[in-house]
Order: sequence, then C-alpha cells, then structure tokens
Amino acid sequence: MSGNVEGRKKSALFVAAVIVLGAFGYLMYGGLDQNVVFFLTPQELLAKGTDAEDVPVRLGGMVAPGSVKWDAEKLDLRFTLMDGVKTVEVHSKGAPPQMFRDNMGVVCEGRFKNGVFESTNLMIKHSEEYRAPKPGQTPQEMYKEMFKTLREESKS
Repeated sequence: MSGNVEGRKKSALFVAAVIVLGAFGYLMYGGLDQNVVFFLTPQELLAKGTDAEDVPVRLGGMVAPGSVKWDAEKLDLRFTLMDGVKTVEVHSKGAPPQMFRDNMGVVCEGRFKNGVFESTNLMIKHSEEYRAPKPGQTPQEMYKEMFKTLREESKS
C-alpha cells in the first residue's frame, strides 16, 4: 500500500510541475506579442495594413523636409516621416527634442490610428560623423543600418 501512496505523490508532483511550467511558459511567451514594441519603417508599417492599427510600435525614418508644423502654445507637433519609399504622418504632443529638425533620423514610439502615427515618445538620431552610402546601397538599406545602430544605442 505504501507503494501506491508514493506513486500518487509522484504523479501529483509531476502534474503540479507541468502546471507550473505551463503557467510560466504562458506568462513568458503567451502575452509577449502584446507587450513587445516592434520597430518598423514607414514602408513596413503601411504594408501591414489593418494589422498595424492601434498596436504599439516603434516607427523610424527621416523627417521629411518642410513637413514640420510646431504649435508651441498647444505643444502640438506634426511632421512627415519618410524612409525613401513611403511616408507616414506623425502627430506628437509635447515639446520635440532640442535638436529635432528636417532631414533628422527619428524613432517614434506610439500607435498608428486612422492614417496618422500618434507618437508618445520621440527620439532623434544625431551624429557628428558623416558616412557616405556604400556603392550600390539603396536609401532603405542605409536607413535600416542607421536604425539598427539606434536600436543598439537605445538598449544601452
């Protein structure tokens, strides 16, 4: 009879371990896609269509020349973000970073709603060193390389 009790204890322990591991796995991976902030270019964002609507993402690109509209009284910033292929209108509340300007590399965190990217956080990329594009490199490839550097810098 003691063998039967030990067998039940082992079975119960095994079931408990499976439940704990399953719950841990769900917490780690189940809700991950809802909490991860993706980094996209305007072309990638627009290619997602309705899947990109109201989902937290990071959007990176260059501020289109002449597109910045800043209302200092209302702390309302609007501009166009481009990646060399597509453009996205961006709206941000609050003062822009001090060095924000045309042709600046920018990463915006926020959500794409009704055709406008509503930014909650605006980060700029600035550097004193100029790197010419590599021979045959497209603007898209150059931006992706620049944004990869931005991503690495923002993690540190």
